[in-house]
Amino acid sequence: MFTGLVSDVGTIVSREERGQLIRFRISCNYDQASIALGASIACSGPCLTAVDMGSENGRTWFDVDVAAETLARTSAGAWEAGSCINLERSLKIGDELGGHIVTGHVDGIATITARDAFDGMVRFDFRAPQSVKKFIAEKGSVCLDGTSLTVNSVSDDIFSVLLIPHTLAVTTWQDRKAGDAVNLEVDLMARYAARLTEAQGS
Repeated sequence: MFTGLVSDVGTIVSREERGQLIRFRISCNYDQASIALGASIACSGPCLTAVDMGSENGRTWFDVDVAAETLARTSAGAWEAGSCINLERSLKIGDELGGHIVTGHVDGIATITARDAFDGMVRFDFRAPQSVKKFIAEKGSVCLDGTSLTVNSVSDDIFSVLLIPHTLAVTTWQDRKAGDAVNLEVDLMARYAARLTEAQGS
């Protein structure tokens, strides 16, 4: 479980194709001693398992295996050596819930349709997949590439968010542009509310 508050920006060090699975090595600023084998780490949205770890050149690295289902539903298949990704460690009892409840289970890929920079901030417009657009509500929460954000406006499958200077500085969003694909996880409460409504209607 996560909150969508990015705690580090990691770099893909290597990518190793293993049939229908890809092993990535990710370099980060986390203390190696704090990462347990099998730990869950949100990597630009999807929750992935640390299967190995170590340190090199003063930085910690950890390996994750990304299987076919995750590759099909997320942008992880496009990661290459040098790619930067947003990282978040899983919640511990007593941690501050500063964002919203995020599971690390990506619902689909949204596409940036517009970027408008002004006063140090950036407004992004996105096109949501048809299958999940009904879960996105104005002033609701959405998780994009592992970042908890508030929806400013919604028009059919297009929605917008505004990123403040701090968020731009501590995430990968400063480099995002129109046409980029991002991992989208809708609000957990919205998903269950919609499911309950459907069940009552049937």
